[in-house]
Amino acid sequence: MPDEAATSAFGARLARVILPGLSLHLHGDLGSGKTTLVRGLLRGLGFEGRVKSPTYNLVELYTVSRLNLYHFDFYRFHDPGEWRDAGFDEYFNDASVCLVEWPEKAEGLLPPADLDIDFDFSGDGRDLSVRAGTDSGKACLNRLMQMPP
Repeated sequence: MPDEAATSAFGARLARVILPGLSLHLHGDLGSGKTTLVRGLLRGLGFEGRVKSPTYNLVELYTVSRLNLYHFDFYRFHDPGEWRDAGFDEYFNDASVCLVEWPEKAEGLLPPADLDIDFDFSGDGRDLSVRAGTDSGKACLNRLMQMPP
């Protein structure tokens, strides 16, 4: 992704192929584009409100289009048990889409990622890679790959 606009556009494309029940884990350093991708995805679903990083609240709920979308940010977690103590496990269900920034902070407690999206800095831009970890993730990735850019 050469810039923020390209990352946002990728999020909008992703919005066209996600379905309820998916869990997406977003990996990357601070400022690498995780929240930008989420913002693009939400815009692609038709959400027009403010999209903010849930760093302080830990989770933001967006009810948009056909989805309940939960945007998590576990950057401030010090212990994976905080995830369990917060009761977040109930959000991961067949009716929701969960986007998780800093999933490694809740390692071993999160359900498996349907899609892992990695953000790496590269020159003036970013490299973005997507891996499917489940059959649902593979189906989503296949739909994405078959879409025109």
